[in-house]
Amino acid sequence: MVLPASGTPRPPSPPLIAPTEEEWRAMTPAERERLLVRILDALSDPRSAMAEGRPHHRAKVRAIDMLTLHFGSTGRIIYLAEEMAVLYPGEEVFVPDILAVLDVPQPEDDPRMAWVVADEGRGLSLVLEVLHQGDRNKDLVANVERYARLGIPEYFVYDRLRQQVHGYRLPAPDATRYQRIVPQMGRHASAVLGLDLAVVGDRLQFFHGMAELFGSADLIGRLKGMMESLEARAEQAQAQVEQAQAQAEQAQAQAEQAMTGLREALLAALSLRGIPCPDEARARLLACQDPPTLQRWLLRAMSASSLDEILSG
Repeated sequence: MVLPASGTPRPPSPPLIAPTEEEWRAMTPAERERLLVRILDALSDPRSAMAEGRPHHRAKVRAIDMLTLHFGSTGRIIYLAEEMAVLYPGEEVFVPDILAVLDVPQPEDDPRMAWVVADEGRGLSLVLEVLHQGDRNKDLVANVERYARLGIPEYFVYDRLRQQVHGYRLPAPDATRYQRIVPQMGRHASAVLGLDLAVVGDRLQFFHGMAELFGSADLIGRLKGMMESLEARAEQAQAQVEQAQAQAEQAQAQAEQAMTGLREALLAALSLRGIPCPDEARARLLACQDPPTLQRWLLRAMSASSLDEILSG
């Protein structure tokens, strides 16, 4: 609790009540904008944000990041927002951590300052609250009653401090009380999202069937790992190419050395047997690049009596 300079407790702020639909319709666009600015200014209490801390912020941002990537890739039309003021006619204004509305496009440059039910013509489809060090009674008792009364089909709470998921669903469109969503194999199914929610390790995770949803950081990490793997494989392939090239060059050198040896052996045999080798014949012998031919000439030189007999055929 924050105390003023006098040491007495700071009185709680009165609840912000949204205008009725009739009152909203009677306002001009400028009056509506001024009202929303006043509401947002009243809701912008930095002490509340600091009280939740970084774990709450990270969990919330990661959740909406996963959902945004998933629905963006599947092409399903669903509106997602975090910490957006919600105005139901004549009701207290509230700011859920994450809200979802089915069949509403997600614009890249969203002009909305708040979700005004009187303007949108529909309420929320789902609310997800991240509970860390906040008011447990608000999220697990008061909001359960309030969101059901407002007709929000599904409500989930990720209790990060205790690493639990609580899920609630209206059993019928006209129902005003939630039923608990019974987890199956540790997962809470969301009919609105078409996804399952579960705690994996120390994080809230979404599943589409058996596949886990990934956030931007997860995808970047996986892509980085893939790139590193591809680079390693490319380096390995390059090393293999260079090794094969070196082996080929070595084999070529050995072949050249072998042919040189055959030529020298042939010339030595001719000299030993006293068979003359004119310059023209010597040039032909030294220019020969065919090992089998050189071998055949060398064998003939052992017994032939003339150079023509050796080099014929």
